[in-house]
Amino acid sequence: MKTSTKNAETNSVSTKGAKKSALFFSSITLFPEMFDVIRNYGVIGRAVKNKIVQLDCINPREFTRDKHRTVDDRPYGGGPGMLMKVEPLEKAIEAAKNKHPDLSTEAKVIYLSPQGRKLDYELVKQLSQQKHIVLLSGRYEGIDQRLIEQQVDMEISIGDFVLSGGELPAMIVIDAITRLLPDVLGHSDSAVEDSFEDGLLDHPHYTRPESYLDSDVPAVLLSGDHQAIEKWRLQQRLGQTWLKRPDLLAQKKLSDSEQALLEEFKVAYQAKEG
Repeated sequence: MKTSTKNAETNSVSTKGAKKSALFFSSITLFPEMFDVIRNYGVIGRAVKNKIVQLDCINPREFTRDKHRTVDDRPYGGGPGMLMKVEPLEKAIEAAKNKHPDLSTEAKVIYLSPQGRKLDYELVKQLSQQKHIVLLSGRYEGIDQRLIEQQVDMEISIGDFVLSGGELPAMIVIDAITRLLPDVLGHSDSAVEDSFEDGLLDHPHYTRPESYLDSDVPAVLLSGDHQAIEKWRLQQRLGQTWLKRPDLLAQKKLSDSEQALLEEFKVAYQAKEG
């Protein structure tokens, strides 16, 4: 069971006026300025402007008691580095939930951690159904295990490597989820046609000019034959997945027609490679 703390205030952005259907992100971070990059630009910036999503940043230093606003301390048992303390993070999580009291029981607290479940498309789709996501970005050597056990619902990793903090992974999670929300992308089919939607990688894309460095746009894309174009794109998606991510292809059950397209791709590729 998760513990509760006293009510706390934060100077993060107010939710007043936001659409009821919006997805709320609360980022707990020592560096809230980092999130201005996604809040103000690109796809996420437009989603924020259109109130499809809302992003609040809460700094744990606002909940410290000493004049130095200390959020870290030495680990018990010795060892290098410092750990983030329980109390400031716990109060920051509570403050995030209090920003949206009607969703407090539905808020999902996620700690960005190398020990977490690896982020993939299926997990992103699941998270896109949430209403309030609290993203906890660690620093130093991590955070006190007791906070993870008492306050965190899920740990997520973006790969088998270590970063200086959880802010960049948190931004990746926000971006990946937001682009799946209705009305976020410019074209209604963009998210549906993304790589991984059906377990395959994307097909190659081309634009003007038709010829570049002795390489031409595939003739089928200039034919105007939409059925042939769709067949070519499917074959390329199958082939690119075979070449680059055979692990994905091994998990997918291909139809007879898809298997035939893949075999044609393999023959053509092997002939080209000599």
